[in-house]
Amino acid sequence: MTMVNQWEMEQFVWRVLPLLTFLISFLVFFYLHDSYRAQLHPLVKLTQNKCSLLHHRHFWITSKRIVTPQGIISGSVEIKEGKIISVTEGYGKQGNSKHEEVIDYGDAVVMPGLIDVHVHLDEPGRTTWEGFDTGTRAAAAGGVTTIVDMPLNNHPTTVSKETLKLKLEAAENRIYVDVGFWGGLIPENALNKSVLEGLLSAGVLGLKSFMCPSGISDFPMTTIHHIKEGLSVLAKYRRPLYVHSEIQQHSKKHLELDDKGGPRTYLTYLHSRPPSWEEAAIKELVGVTKDTRTGGPLEGAHVHVAHLSDSSASLDLIKEAKSRGDSISVETCPHYLTFSSEEIPNGDTRFKCSPPIRDAYNREKLWKAVLEGHIDLLSSDHSPTVPQMKLLEEGDFLKAWGGISSLQFDLPVTWTYGKKHGLTLEHLSLLWSKKPATFAGIESKGSIAVGNHADIVVWKPEVEFELNEHYPVFLKHPSLSAYMGRRLSGKVLETFVRGNLVFKKGKHAPAACGVPILAK
Repeated sequence: MTMVNQWEMEQFVWRVLPLLTFLISFLVFFYLHDSYRAQLHPLVKLTQNKCSLLHHRHFWITSKRIVTPQGIISGSVEIKEGKIISVTEGYGKQGNSKHEEVIDYGDAVVMPGLIDVHVHLDEPGRTTWEGFDTGTRAAAAGGVTTIVDMPLNNHPTTVSKETLKLKLEAAENRIYVDVGFWGGLIPENALNKSVLEGLLSAGVLGLKSFMCPSGISDFPMTTIHHIKEGLSVLAKYRRPLYVHSEIQQHSKKHLELDDKGGPRTYLTYLHSRPPSWEEAAIKELVGVTKDTRTGGPLEGAHVHVAHLSDSSASLDLIKEAKSRGDSISVETCPHYLTFSSEEIPNGDTRFKCSPPIRDAYNREKLWKAVLEGHIDLLSSDHSPTVPQMKLLEEGDFLKAWGGISSLQFDLPVTWTYGKKHGLTLEHLSLLWSKKPATFAGIESKGSIAVGNHADIVVWKPEVEFELNEHYPVFLKHPSLSAYMGRRLSGKVLETFVRGNLVFKKGKHAPAACGVPILAK
């Protein structure tokens, strides 16, 4: 090779070398990047799989029956990273990207997940009764995407910021749906505003009190004086007071009725807690709620009457208070709308609850009040226990634990009996989703709307099923439920919580990824 050719070759190499270096670096980068992605992707996929039975974070749900605030539409709901980002009218109209999953539910109803604001999950302290794991599994299987847990029957009861912390620790990695918490109003903290304010500042959505003995030793009853004190603090936080509204009334007539039947007779129990107990409590409450009106000394506070059973004088008092502008609301429960005293077998203590299930005439009046809007919302008052406390063998209604185990059946029970009274899908959603969300102050939930959490239940209203030993029930003690043995309409197919598919065809997501809801 001549000197000139050698010089030209060296010049060529020096010119090409930077380009070759860049190309090699580029190839190495992509090789390593792809190798990293190949290693990382299964881990990411596994993490997503733990929280959801669906791998996609951006997908569409399409159905011919989607319940929206504007009515029932045939269309599609777009979900991305746990939130609803679009609602499109027109069945089959959705994104065209091949990277987006489309789930076509056909004629199945797509509806906002239910919000049950009255649930006793009993943890910490009484997980033999229920617990966060079994309770929220049951909720997910029933299309309930959010619950608000009561401050009793767990131990210790949730009456301070310290005991709320214990409950939050117990719930960690054990809830399959989102869970909010009520705090307890008892005489001790009602008279100690710093404790009450500490509890509210820690994030409870409001307070719960009993105007009669609760049956739990560390959750004593409150008087109207304690309630006034509690409301004065709640007004500052603009959160509700949830009240078990019964005051014990002694009557010679009811004592005589008790003597005619033994403790196994349901009427004995029914007569021991007459409607006058509810009326007496609500009469005292509406004497206070006048101060919750605009400009009143308790403006910002709100009174909510729990599990109304009496459809006569008690309901009339509430309607009258509402008409005056008082800040008051009321709920009832599916068991008051389903059962009647005439059909409860003697000795079958599964039906015992407080206030008691009354007669068929009362039940029909409750349905009328629900459909006319006088009763604001529905809740389960899911209150389980252990079998031995129900005294099923003895059948003693006076001594057995009171409470209906029902969380998983909110939707099918309400629909089965409601449709006979003219309940529509839109009204069903209002009673179980939108109004509970508004009442509890839970943002971004309660309706299928852009910006809200993708909390959705997919179900078939026309499908009937037998609630028997072959049906998958996730409550800790299924046999204690008064609904067992019933034929119901409305089968839940799938449940989404914040876009995670947490329940499908009898199976739950591998991990419990529900989120605790705390007031700000």
